[in-house]
Amino acid sequence: MYIYIYIYKYLPPKTHNHNLTNPYSSSRSSFLCPSAMATPFNSDAVVVEIPKTLLNLSFNQGGGRFTAATTDGFMVFNTDPFTQTLRRTFSSSGGGIGIAQSFADSNIYALVGRGPTANLPPNRVVIWDDQLRRCVYEFSYRSEVMSVRLRHDRIVVVLPQKIKVYDFSDLKLVHEMVTEHNPKGLCEISRTGPFVLLSLGLQKGHVTVHDYYRRRNKQFPAHDSDIACLSLLSDGKLFATASTKGTLIRVFDSTDGSLLQELRRGFERAEIYSLSFCPTAPQLAVSSDKGTIHVFNINIVDSNLRINGWLNAELKELAPPPVSRFSFIKGYLPKYLSYEWSVAHFRVKEGLRHMVSFGKEKNTLDIIGVDGRLYRCKFDPEAGGEMTTLESHNFIQTEYN
Repeated sequence: MYIYIYIYKYLPPKTHNHNLTNPYSSSRSSFLCPSAMATPFNSDAVVVEIPKTLLNLSFNQGGGRFTAATTDGFMVFNTDPFTQTLRRTFSSSGGGIGIAQSFADSNIYALVGRGPTANLPPNRVVIWDDQLRRCVYEFSYRSEVMSVRLRHDRIVVVLPQKIKVYDFSDLKLVHEMVTEHNPKGLCEISRTGPFVLLSLGLQKGHVTVHDYYRRRNKQFPAHDSDIACLSLLSDGKLFATASTKGTLIRVFDSTDGSLLQELRRGFERAEIYSLSFCPTAPQLAVSSDKGTIHVFNINIVDSNLRINGWLNAELKELAPPPVSRFSFIKGYLPKYLSYEWSVAHFRVKEGLRHMVSFGKEKNTLDIIGVDGRLYRCKFDPEAGGEMTTLESHNFIQTEYN
């Protein structure tokens, strides 16, 4: 597949101080950007045809919006209705962006370079103000940046064995922690309420919950093998994990680390690509290299439960998840026969990385793949079975209007 890229000559802008405004705060801070980036806006540009390659895909925390980082810049899309809301092309050669994260629905993005010809080094996080169309601040490190997480008051930078947390209002470092070796950059943060951060622990198969409101950090065992994927409920009260075996997904209480539910993805070893809690209903979605997207019902019965709008009545109304027909004698059979199974599923291309996020409409799921396809699907949380495709788009070929 091909797209049109504009190549032109420009003079780098002089270094200036710029005001980076937190859209959720009235305070302003002035920052100096040592290496400004330029954007191709030139009516005299020469048009050439080169292939665009996806380097990274990520949903925003609220769902309904995702960012595609490519070999020449990044793009932003809404899923419902499907529209491309932003496209920034930095260079025909050297504009590779490996990480692109947005501050909620603001014009501020965190960018990290990737690719053999990227102008931005992989050990630098650039804060990009799309209203000014330039870099307004940057963080540099001695090691490669593995991932970045953002919310309205925090910037979280994940390094191979460290995580650094910055205050968004003044960009000062407020916390630094050491983790087990983390080549995938695994880390999740709460979207609403007090700031909670979920990271790898200091031991194999362990995770650490950092509760900044209560000022406590607790490490919990999750698996015997290495952690492969993490997810945190938007208010930080539950978290889910998968190991490198990829057969089980476990759901935990963030406050005390107690195991609440075990979900069976399958029996064969698999690489888990994505875990995603639904922000409005007790459901969890999972993608893996086996080519099947699963949706599980989260069944936690507690008279005092009120998790991010999940009322106890809603939990009781859900049909119980499918279990083995041998579960009535589970005390006499291997434990795997009594694990809970998914209630809905959807098939995608096997071995191709896909990310999942629940849609804005009830009982819908958004699926994006590195092949450049978006699927919007609907499922029945009670009857279960195969999901229905509502629409499908090739977003890599979408023209920006």
